[in-house]
Amino acid sequence: MESDMSNVSRTGKEEINNATSQTTFGKSVESQAQIEDAAAQASSGAGGEMLNIYRLVPIAAPDDPRWDNSPGHGTVVVAARTPGDARIVAAARELDFMEVDAAPAEDVTTVNASAFRDDKLYTVIEIDRNRRDITRGILEGVVAVDTIRPVQPD
Repeated sequence: MESDMSNVSRTGKEEINNATSQTTFGKSVESQAQIEDAAAQASSGAGGEMLNIYRLVPIAAPDDPRWDNSPGHGTVVVAARTPGDARIVAAARELDFMEVDAAPAEDVTTVNASAFRDDKLYTVIEIDRNRRDITRGILEGVVAVDTIRPVQPD
């Protein structure tokens, strides 16, 4: 019988549980935050969103083997929402494997392999906060685009 396959049970005299929620799509706190983020990103120009300025500084020794997998770019200054977002902003500037003849190691994108995302290679230091006069992105520093080696030599 199909009703025996259900993981919903009724004990005692409680109301019948049909495994549905009273929440409405798009009304959760998370959904509202995503909607607000999308609206802020879609707004034209700076001034729509409070951003902080972060400096990403390499902290691993130059001979650290981690640099073999994720080349460093020196110090970079970015405008971002949080320290984690600062890592994402910096990593987004790097070349992704889908743009060259190379294959990813563990994912469908190489952005997760960025040195900026490794807390053993880079630290994030907040240098200013609550700014509306800047746009999310890299403010200072150079991010090289040759971080990915093609599978076939030229």
